[in-house]
Amino acid sequence: MTLCAREYVPLMQEALRLAQVASDCGEVPVGAVVVDGSGVIIGRGSNLRERDSDPLSHAEVLAIKQAAESKKSWNLSDCTLVVTLEPCPMCAGAILQTHIKRVVFGAWDSKLGACGSVWDILRDPHVGSHPQVFGSVCESECVQILSDFFKNCR
Repeated sequence: MTLCAREYVPLMQEALRLAQVASDCGEVPVGAVVVDGSGVIIGRGSNLRERDSDPLSHAEVLAIKQAAESKKSWNLSDCTLVVTLEPCPMCAGAILQTHIKRVVFGAWDSKLGACGSVWDILRDPHVGSHPQVFGSVCESECVQILSDFFKNCR
């Protein structure tokens, strides 16, 4: 983990808390926060797909939406997204559309990851913005909450 990524550990702890909230509600435990350029959390999200019967209610999308409402702008170019699981293609698209500056995630997603594992949408040469990406921040804790959830589902 790079020195820059280490500074995001406290924010990942908040994202993990939000992931636990999702898990407690029977949702896949993914949590996300968006912080502005000064490090203030302006958006929070937990997976709510089951509760809302909404396939778009991913933690990242909900955190991004709340951040945009907080800033009164779709442009989040000074913001960082911190999320417990590598974003999927849909969430990577939302990241690109909002010009988020940096993405920090914990667990890699070997099935739908779009930030370097299965796809690398955020660094695709055909798109305009290229956010910084830091993976594996608090990886063991992020993997554990997902493993515990799916073990209990079986």
